[in-house]
Amino acid sequence: MAGREKRKRAAALDGDEQRRQEEAATLLHRITGLVRWVVAEVAAGRSPSVALHRYQNYCASAAASPCACSYDVPVGTDVLSLLHRGSHASRLNVLLRVLLVVQQLLQQKKHCSKRDIYYMYPSIFQEQAVVDRAINDICVLFKCSRHNLNVVPVAKGLVMGWIRFLEGEKEVYCIMNVNAAFSIPVSIEAIKDVVSVADYILVVEKETGKRLPRYSDKKAYALSYTFLFYFSELIFQIFLRYLVEQLHLPVYCLVDADPYGFDILATYKFGSLQLAYDANFLRVPDIRWLGVFTSDFEDYCLPDCCLLHLSSEDRRKAEGILSRCYLHREAPQWRLELEAMLQKGVKFEIEALSACSISFLSEEYIPQKIKQGRHI
Repeated sequence: MAGREKRKRAAALDGDEQRRQEEAATLLHRITGLVRWVVAEVAAGRSPSVALHRYQNYCASAAASPCACSYDVPVGTDVLSLLHRGSHASRLNVLLRVLLVVQQLLQQKKHCSKRDIYYMYPSIFQEQAVVDRAINDICVLFKCSRHNLNVVPVAKGLVMGWIRFLEGEKEVYCIMNVNAAFSIPVSIEAIKDVVSVADYILVVEKETGKRLPRYSDKKAYALSYTFLFYFSELIFQIFLRYLVEQLHLPVYCLVDADPYGFDILATYKFGSLQLAYDANFLRVPDIRWLGVFTSDFEDYCLPDCCLLHLSSEDRRKAEGILSRCYLHREAPQWRLELEAMLQKGVKFEIEALSACSISFLSEEYIPQKIKQGRHI
């Protein structure tokens, strides 16, 4: 029986690899065709133009106003022309330069980061954001995801706990040492043979997850990433979505009780506006907010010294999030929690729970909340 299961799994892996190779070959063929067409148009003295759809997965519409936001229907189109003057010509020029790099990556079956691409033509690109936009434009143009282009981000996340998988030829055996944290893979295509005996996935803001001790009776594993001011850790989202699809486990998220923690949580559930064209394939719609909540401060009798007052910037951030259409349509309870934070005018971080005891977070807060269903 075990041998039969192994053969089935191997056959499935072979099938996935063949599908990926076919998709890469098709994408390369389409890119080559577009590049040849642009060269031919310019050589003939014509102005080649490219139409790019615009996507919007959320907006700042009032609760009573219907909006046109969608995960898969474009809300408009930009037409970029190479020989016309203006920003669109520059945008198409950058797109084509980045596309040539992507073409070489696919032809040679190699990977590089968007930062590597920027340093190939720094005087032309001027700033990293220009390259980021070009990569997004290419994804929209060819209806693919960034990892399909062999453009990978620098690893910004950690995985630990009851899981093991292969990353290429490397074996990642978190399950042999659940207290050790491992960098998440930068290429999702390199992952295979994922096995876990966990009951759930726990996503933790910052590196708090590294300090969670082993759950001897609750088989769990945690994901953690290093928090940045702007949440842009695409590889972490891809990896999380991959695990959810492979393992079919419930997912809980633990973030700071402040507007920026909430924004991270919302990005997991609804996707980011910057990657709206790909949001439906990156988001985890069923993710559950485990904490920390503003109300936890009183519920767990935390000392006043753990509290911080919301700054004017915090308030602007929270008010901007509250205006997003999805909080009115799909997550009214989340909206109420954020409104309560604004009303009380305070915030605190996950680490504040350690004021109860060093092991309170892992031994009481997390397992009790999951067991009692105290999440939204």
